[in-house]
Amino acid sequence: MNQYAISEDIAKAAKWPHELFLINLIFNHVLLFVAFLSASSLQKLVFIVPVVSFAILGYSLWRARKSLQVDPWFVKCHWQLAARRSRTFIIMLSIMVVVMVGIYLISGGNMRPQHWAFFGVGIMPTLITVLALIVMESDALHLARFGKMPDWLVQRYPDGALPPAAE
Repeated sequence: MNQYAISEDIAKAAKWPHELFLINLIFNHVLLFVAFLSASSLQKLVFIVPVVSFAILGYSLWRARKSLQVDPWFVKCHWQLAARRSRTFIIMLSIMVVVMVGIYLISGGNMRPQHWAFFGVGIMPTLITVLALIVMESDALHLARFGKMPDWLVQRYPDGALPPAAE
């Protein structure tokens, strides 16, 4: 892992994609989702969570693509890292939706208590992915703050690389 001498403005810009992704994971997928499911009067609002999530994920992917042309090298690399994790999360959410729809269709639209247990099992991989992504993005936020970047990311986007900082 290399450390680069970057300005505070560059560090702040490089942190933004990770902060945005963490807002989506922690605030939207954990706090709002649990709040909406916990309060019986708010349960119908649970559908706001995927709408907000896909909006944030879509913006992240669009901004990462735009970043390739407009951002400094260090910021561009951190946007690409967040976009990679966003794609992983989209795939996981899509798999979860397919499993949930499959369970619903197999039950014939008549959801009995045992079918809700299958829903819980179907959601578990997504929950584990959310927790893993929270840890990974927290680490990426730390790396961006201190001018560090994983070696594989430097190898993937080598053009315009900054010289490593003197240690």
